[in-house]
Amino acid sequence: MADRLEGKTITAGGAVFGKLKALGIDYVFANSGTDFPPIIEGLIEAGQTGLDLPTPVTVPHEHVAVGMAHGYYQLSGKVQSVMLHTNVGLSNGATGTINAWCDQIPMLIMSGRTPVMEGGRFGARTVPIGWGQEMFDQTALLREVTKWDYELRFPEQIADLFDRAWAISTSTPTGPVYLSLPREVLCEQTPPDGLQTPSRQAPVLPVASGRDLKPAADLLAGAKHPLIISQRGAGSEEAFAALGAFVNDWALPLSHYWANKLSLPLSHPMQVGCAPEDLLGEADVILVINSLAPWWPDKVQLRDDVAVIQLGPDPLFSRTPIRNFQADVTLAGETADTLLALIGEMNTRPRDEGALTRRRQRISTQSAENRRKVVDRAERGNGGPMSKDWVSLCLGRAIRGRKASVFHELGCPLEPLDLDSHNSYFQEPHSGGLGWGLPAALGAQLADRDRLIFATMGDGSYMFANPTACHMVAEAHELPVITLVLNNEEWGAVRHSVVGTYKDGLATKANEVPLTSLRPSPDFTRTAEASRAYTETVTEGDALPAALDRAITVATQEKRQVLLNIAIARA
Repeated sequence: MADRLEGKTITAGGAVFGKLKALGIDYVFANSGTDFPPIIEGLIEAGQTGLDLPTPVTVPHEHVAVGMAHGYYQLSGKVQSVMLHTNVGLSNGATGTINAWCDQIPMLIMSGRTPVMEGGRFGARTVPIGWGQEMFDQTALLREVTKWDYELRFPEQIADLFDRAWAISTSTPTGPVYLSLPREVLCEQTPPDGLQTPSRQAPVLPVASGRDLKPAADLLAGAKHPLIISQRGAGSEEAFAALGAFVNDWALPLSHYWANKLSLPLSHPMQVGCAPEDLLGEADVILVINSLAPWWPDKVQLRDDVAVIQLGPDPLFSRTPIRNFQADVTLAGETADTLLALIGEMNTRPRDEGALTRRRQRISTQSAENRRKVVDRAERGNGGPMSKDWVSLCLGRAIRGRKASVFHELGCPLEPLDLDSHNSYFQEPHSGGLGWGLPAALGAQLADRDRLIFATMGDGSYMFANPTACHMVAEAHELPVITLVLNNEEWGAVRHSVVGTYKDGLATKANEVPLTSLRPSPDFTRTAEASRAYTETVTEGDALPAALDRAITVATQEKRQVLLNIAIARA
């Protein structure tokens, strides 16, 4: 392959693809436009020269493209890339980039830039859109939510710039980076030097030092009322297993407060649910694992003598303007590596076995009681329309024993799901850029075609996902994602926020809360059927288990996408 390129040049638009593959990128999720002629021509040329190339995926909406790269990374751990159309495509992809930034998802985001030249150079402006898409600072659309940005000036920069982009994106804490690609530059020829080699810049992957680990281990080992808050998972399958053994060994309760990944099996005896307020109030030592907002400040009064350990890629979340949660000890590094190092340090500490046994029994009893209440509440929701908890309980039972992942966006609540494995659950980013769930599920299915993938979404979130684009991509790439639309015909999260803020206000007594109704509800099955999906509408709770079984059969045996439109009661 190298021999075929020796002494030759290649169109810069195609060179970009060759370099991406050398960086380990499998897919380029793209929405093309008038800036793409050198990319498309160059892609054909690059294929003919023998360059190894990533697979381009045509995605007819930019928000879906960014969401697919997001979900692909979450399941595979492999960075992907997105290519968008000038400023207008970049603006459509901005919400997805905000989500990726909040979730610390590395990805290489590129967009064309309207030609700089009005004439006199190959690739210069032609039709009026070239003037209409000009901006003083196109990158400003994303600058606050990317780690690094640059505009390509010369084609021979491609190898070095993409090496740098990849290394910065994958350095701790990981996150998206952005490259602007002017059309004239992409039209030029460039030597193939560096296009087939991995990055010459290694990412920075720090691990907490022993100096920091020692006081953290001392605090945890000496705690009488410890508590762990973990939102973004353990970081790896190895760390997930090690954390489960560790918290049991040291009798450490762990809460999945507003978690968007699992840190423990939900059936684990030290897993104490999603509402840790009482335990927070009595805690003398709190370990916070990669949690943006580990408690609700106005709802929790911590002890004056409490010690808080913050652990994660960026324990202080330094790019968040205001985040003043206590941090007596900080452990900075990749979550999995830092957790494993802390566990190793704890193994050297003396133990009071009697005290640990008593605490373990108390926590496991509380955990079992919490679990019983969750199941009882869910089973009471078996009606018509049913509760979200009932859907969640049925889904957990339907996928028990299967290799499956649930992508949740205001859909099935975590606690009734009864999931037990690493990468079995992903919740929407705390940035709240709606429409994330279905695109991310599509990306995850592309990363692991043998896994059963569910997107569970509220009806509002489903509409935000650009579902026509999502279902088209699912059909085109044979991605048998099962979409559950939990349909209560309203912006339930908005109504709950109003009632939660004004607890005795007018909204608590109103039959209809303004600006929250989504009635009359569209027939969402028709949207999915346009792309040949299998669909059902389920209105009675006792009909749901069989509907889920049918959906799983279609997805696993026919390899066809599914949508269930499920009638949910307003809670």
